[in-house]
Amino acid sequence: MKRTYSVYILASRSRVLYIGVTNDLPRRLQEHRQSLIPGFSQKYRVRRLVYFEQFGDIHEAIAREKQLKGWLRARKLKLIEAANPTRAVAKRFEGLPTANKTQTMANIPTAIVPPGPLSCSPA
Repeated sequence: MKRTYSVYILASRSRVLYIGVTNDLPRRLQEHRQSLIPGFSQKYRVRRLVYFEQFGDIHEAIAREKQLKGWLRARKLKLIEAANPTRAVAKRFEGLPTANKTQTMANIPTAIVPPGPLSCSPA
C-alpha cells in the first residue's frame, strides 16, 4: 500500500498560521484540536484546517512544507484564498465550528485544493 503525505496549514481564530506535514491528516488534525502535542499549535490554538496538499513522496512533502514556511504571510494567505475561492480567508477564521471526533477527511468542510501542481507568483 502506497502512503500519502499531507502538507497542511492550520489557522487560529486570532489568525495565527501553522504549517506541518503528516502521513495521517485526520489523526494529526485530532491531535491539534485536542491539544495532545505540546508546542506551538497548542499554545496558539491553531485548529482550523484552511489548506492542504497531498504527496506520494515524503521528501517532496517536506520540501513543500519548508517552501511554504519560507513564504511571507501575504503569499500564504493568497494561496489559501486561491484554494478556497468561495470564501474569504477572514470568514474562514471567524467562529466556524471545528470538526468533531467522528469526521473523516471526506466530510471535513475545509480546504478545496485544485488538482495538479500549484503555482503561485512570488510575493
